[in-house]
Amino acid sequence: MSETTFSKQELERYSRHLIIPEFNIEGQTKLKEAKILVVGTGGLGSPLLLYLVAAGVGNIGLIDFDVVDESNLQRQVLFSVEDVGKSKVEAAKARLEGLNPHINFTTYNAKLTSDNALDIIKKYDIVADGTDNFPTRYLVNDACVILGKTNIYASIFRFEGQVSVFNYQDDKGEFGPNYRDIFPTPPPPGMVPSCAEGGVLGVLPGIIGSLQANEVIKVITGIGEPLSGRLFLFDALAFDTRVMKIRKNPDTPKIEKLIDYEYFCGFGESKQEEMVKEISVEELKALQDSGEDFQLIDVREEYENEIASLGGELIPLNTVEDNVDKIRTDVKVVVHCRSGARSATAIKILEQYDLDNLYNLAGGILAWADKIDPDMAKY
Repeated sequence: MSETTFSKQELERYSRHLIIPEFNIEGQTKLKEAKILVVGTGGLGSPLLLYLVAAGVGNIGLIDFDVVDESNLQRQVLFSVEDVGKSKVEAAKARLEGLNPHINFTTYNAKLTSDNALDIIKKYDIVADGTDNFPTRYLVNDACVILGKTNIYASIFRFEGQVSVFNYQDDKGEFGPNYRDIFPTPPPPGMVPSCAEGGVLGVLPGIIGSLQANEVIKVITGIGEPLSGRLFLFDALAFDTRVMKIRKNPDTPKIEKLIDYEYFCGFGESKQEEMVKEISVEELKALQDSGEDFQLIDVREEYENEIASLGGELIPLNTVEDNVDKIRTDVKVVVHCRSGARSATAIKILEQYDLDNLYNLAGGILAWADKIDPDMAKY
């Protein structure tokens, strides 16, 4: 018999849960006793957290190292204009405490890494992954597998979203498929842009994040059938939904330790030969002002270039190999994108053609807008 009790205010707050026969006080008690870690407080984390807190999940950990940016407000409904520039976890906590004062919050204003993931995740029953990058997705998955924790997964991109429940332990004690069973290896860097690079319809995180919250509540309370062994797919433009069956892959290597996930996903520089030469935005500005002849290449998409441009020649990343003949060999060539990731990938591709005069613009358009031209849109 649980010793968890509810105040009069809590009973009134959760009354619509309590009158559901399949849920009632037993389900609400499980919610109050649960410990959930939400990784990322952005597009998915916003609706996810709002509904988990409103539902009465009693102990919630928030981990995010980012600050609120103006561009977040199009979809990250946890935040307001007054939060711009503030730590996301602290701004989120303040908003959520105003929604439900009966919740215990633990904030981690830090990046989840291989060094801290196991120590943090072991304190929680369930992890809800609201991140938008592959290194963290694989890190969360592997840590959950090692620790035997359920991973409630969701992802969004432009008009499409996915939801699943990974590493779920059933009544027989058997664990279901994990993220690596359907995505054993990450795509090449730059092949699948993040939401920051590829965009996302503002309402989509609300739809998918709410479905993710639904799976968290189902797993906590034991009602219904969780999305273990299934991957839910949603297309907002066609309003089309599909559910794919997924199974444990016998060829998936046993996960026994955490690794360097940046390097695993092709973003790290664990090997000296994989590093590319860089130039800072201040150095580029000085180069422009000097009148020296050089070539500036933009490897973003055309629509990004239309929003914000440094005046470079547009050669989108997926067309770089088809345009090697456009790269000059007699001058310094500076390659840029939004953040520096795609341009670094482009340089690695071009260096295969014996080009050694290429420099990556560190920080890309984001750094230029921050340090050189604050009036420029961060695209």
